[in-house]
Amino acid sequence: MIVLVAVVMLFVVGAMAALSIDVVTIYTARSEAQLAADAGALAGARVFANSGVTSDASRRSTRNARNLATMIATQVASQNVVGGRTLKTTEVTVTFPNVGGQAFDTNPHVTVQTQRTDLPTFFARIWGRTANTVTASATAEAYNPSGANALGNTTIPVAPICVKPWLLPNIDPTQTSPTGTAIFDPTSGAINNATLVGKRWPNAINTNGIYSLCNGGDCSLGNGGITPVAPGAYYPGAIDAADFPVPTQALPACSSGFTTPYQFAVAGCVQQPILCGANSSINIDTTSYGTTRDVDTVAAAACLIHYVTSPGDSDSIDPATTRPPFQFLGGNQNPVASAVNIEAMVSDSLVTIPVINNPPGTPANPSVTVIGFLQVFLNPSASSTMPYAPAGPASTNEISATIINMAGCGTGATGQPILGNGASPVAVRLISPP
Repeated sequence: MIVLVAVVMLFVVGAMAALSIDVVTIYTARSEAQLAADAGALAGARVFANSGVTSDASRRSTRNARNLATMIATQVASQNVVGGRTLKTTEVTVTFPNVGGQAFDTNPHVTVQTQRTDLPTFFARIWGRTANTVTASATAEAYNPSGANALGNTTIPVAPICVKPWLLPNIDPTQTSPTGTAIFDPTSGAINNATLVGKRWPNAINTNGIYSLCNGGDCSLGNGGITPVAPGAYYPGAIDAADFPVPTQALPACSSGFTTPYQFAVAGCVQQPILCGANSSINIDTTSYGTTRDVDTVAAAACLIHYVTSPGDSDSIDPATTRPPFQFLGGNQNPVASAVNIEAMVSDSLVTIPVINNPPGTPANPSVTVIGFLQVFLNPSASSTMPYAPAGPASTNEISATIINMAGCGTGATGQPILGNGASPVAVRLISPP
């Protein structure tokens, strides 16, 4: 009996070990397929976040973005290894569901399904099973709070990082009237005019670029304090631990000659998330700065976007994409040599600017509420000079910019914020069930 039991146990244990190998192989491949689906969905959603589609009402833009997001999501997912080999593009499926009644062009969802039907078995072949199937699915969202609010849903605020300390009044920056149309509804955060996407300042109406308000960018009481708002001009944000902490890591080499924390905050990435909505509060810089703010801004921005001396140094907007989804061309000084004159979805020239509620505050109370963000492209044309040289308040020290994206929270957005994605104020997140 002992001999028989030993012989039987040998086969039983061997069979269990064999099956465990196949089961572990299946579970491992299933996890790999899920990672591939997650990566593809996030990459597809990021296309919408970075391209301006969530701020544009054009259905043509939506259709073009779908095609681009499908291509990017498929490429990213198919670069992942599942069961010992990379996925084929035919094993990746990309769809765009409208979840919860949300319109596609404001809060698009991207679903990616990955599948392998020929996962080989090892010991299960003794039962005639030579292949297994593994499938995974993931859904990601490009969350624009202004779109969610416009559809009557509860608005959750966003909090992007790498935000520049340029507090822009809530006025159409492409116009000239200080009482002009607001960018966002100050309460709901809804976008007042989606046609702003793709517009540029300076232009034929507003001949000024980005420059600082107050007297030479010095908002201290001794220099006249906080002056009235002007379209397209900004109040400098306070460079301190509570507002815009000075970045200390990953600063570009060209910033080595800078002398002010403000310049480091422009040229580098402020890692602290900047919140919008009911609980957001940020201060205008009312410390004494002097009259060099605009000169310092141009120098720091030129360092950020790799502009050295000539037009074409920095990246530019591809002239073939005048509406979303925007794509960008690498400039002559792009740090990645292979990116020069090649289309891309991201660029160091893309920056996020906070939009503040009006009025702007007083020297005694410089605190303002951030009600949204503009994502703009600095020095957007390959023929642009840096700085822009108008006959305006900042003389020759202004920067031209094109609006790529808008994300509004208003003063009504509450709750736990969703972290943004650096240069984009539109947050990307996985929303598929765990």
